[in-house]
Amino acid sequence: MKQNNDAVYIIAEAGVNHNGERELAFALVDAAAVAGADAVKFQTFDATRLASKHAPKAAYQKKSTDESESQLAMLKKLELPRAWHAELQDYARQKGIEFLSTAFDPDSLIFLTELGMPLFKVPSGELTNGPLLWQFARTGKPLILSTGMATLAEVEQGLAIIAHALEFSREPADMDEVWQCWGTRGSRQRLQGHVTLLHCTSQYPTPWNEVNLRAMDTLASAFGLEVGYSDHTEGCLIPVAAVARGARVIEKHFTLDRLLPGPDHKASLEPDELKRMVSDIRSLELALGDACKAPQTSEWDTRKAAREQVVAAREVVAGAVFSREDLTTARSGQGLPPTALWGLVGRRSARTYQAGEIIEL
Repeated sequence: MKQNNDAVYIIAEAGVNHNGERELAFALVDAAAVAGADAVKFQTFDATRLASKHAPKAAYQKKSTDESESQLAMLKKLELPRAWHAELQDYARQKGIEFLSTAFDPDSLIFLTELGMPLFKVPSGELTNGPLLWQFARTGKPLILSTGMATLAEVEQGLAIIAHALEFSREPADMDEVWQCWGTRGSRQRLQGHVTLLHCTSQYPTPWNEVNLRAMDTLASAFGLEVGYSDHTEGCLIPVAAVARGARVIEKHFTLDRLLPGPDHKASLEPDELKRMVSDIRSLELALGDACKAPQTSEWDTRKAAREQVVAAREVVAGAVFSREDLTTARSGQGLPPTALWGLVGRRSARTYQAGEIIEL
């Protein structure tokens, strides 16, 4: 990921929004680069291995595509041809953006590994696919693990499988072996800096009352890993809010036009919206600061002008004993701080003061 570890890593998720059209795929890379995202991500799969001919569509897919069409037929039209990958990767590099793709089957994972992915994002649907998850981990690449639809126990199981793969070069004989490995602190520590957990709600678009951003806190607390957010809501507010809540990675679907046919366009940002989201996140990062509570550079002049000092409330003659009624505070630009007022009561005045004059020791 980015060498600047303080910056949020923003993935512009093209996914299957290329609709099987080569020119559209390259145009998505352009749009992601112009928006300022760190990476543009596609999806790599063999439809015949990903879904059987009897697999049903999700409800959101039925709404946005031909309801009578099978999931397999839909996915077949949305495959990203292998021949395009290297070209898209080279093109993305020319545009100054990382090319990523998510694998949904072992052969696709091998292909992407040979292509030299800098990291792998594991999709929510494969979190419980132990054998494929183990193979993801064996690549040795940093992993971004999406947790849509998952219970906390399923997330822990996925992490245990990853930890096993990072320690052993052979697949486990059973889950007992995985859990035995997970029981050692060293095994769990291998995940630090290697795995980022993405909170996610796998509904397209996600209603706001099902976003549950506080679940990011739960993931961070439970596993001590960096967290992020994969967003499927409409608009830009929720991913920006996720960054304010501590997300270190943001993934957001985008499209060139929400009216295009396909399952994911409706829940995607259009190019100008993606650009605004990236800009808002970068502005928010600046606003979050470094957590040190101290006057900012621009505040020093205001601090001098806005703070009050001890002054005479009325005329006080030289040698008189200051009473509380002789003293007050006012903005003077210099002099004793207001808290010094109490200590002056009962002391003798070294000189005569007129009302409003700065008191000197």
